[in-house]
Amino acid sequence: MAYRPSPSAAGSSLPPLSRPQLAEARRVRAAELFEDGVSNAEIARAVGVCAESVRRWRRVWEQGDASALRRRAATGRPPKLDDTQVETVRAALEHGAQAHGFEADLWTLERVGAVVTRSTGVVLSRASVWRLLTGRLGWSLQRPERRAVERDESEIARWIAHEWPRIKKGP
Repeated sequence: MAYRPSPSAAGSSLPPLSRPQLAEARRVRAAELFEDGVSNAEIARAVGVCAESVRRWRRVWEQGDASALRRRAATGRPPKLDDTQVETVRAALEHGAQAHGFEADLWTLERVGAVVTRSTGVVLSRASVWRLLTGRLGWSLQRPERRAVERDESEIARWIAHEWPRIKKGP
């Protein structure tokens, strides 16, 4: 699949349209062309879709109007946490895991789920905790770097400066 800049990005400082916004813009443009009496084939070429899509849009437009071709809000189950609760969780998580009684300052899905339950009273599954962290809070997966406790940074620096050039082959 090839990615192309959206029409709004050409020579503009505006951000490019998202995929749903671009699809809606195509449908709205098609409705304008319906009103002008343009044929389905010409509309399909003008907005860059197949003729079947234009026929489907025209049926919807004839039954309603141009507003019937607009994007509708997503349906489905509402989130368990409202925006206020999400901000409460964000504030709690920013204090760190040790502030909530955990031994290491490392967040896991189970630990975050426990903090969510303590601070809001809402129990979330691991998958829901993941969606909360990545989707609504904007966090990303970070794995801690594993290092030996015996690691001696000064000895490593000395080895790299003196021993490595001696061992290294070539000029």
